[in-house]
Amino acid sequence: MFEEVKKILAKQLRRDSETITMNSDIKKDLGADSLDILQLLMRVEDDYGIVIPDQELAGFKTVADVVAFLDKQAKQ
Repeated sequence: MFEEVKKILAKQLRRDSETITMNSDIKKDLGADSLDILQLLMRVEDDYGIVIPDQELAGFKTVADVVAFLDKQAKQ
């Protein structure tokens, strides 16, 4: 799951995927703004056929947060 999220982030934020780690802060380390995050999550929703509740959005600070949420959804 991490590799897939990393690819999406690298493409969307025009970053070298090698610089993205599980501990990368999406805003601080990767330079994403609120619109970038919204677009990322919309892409994830489309790709995985899930809906991310608004209360979950606020908790996504690092790449690991997104991966953990998707892993949890995959197990349901």
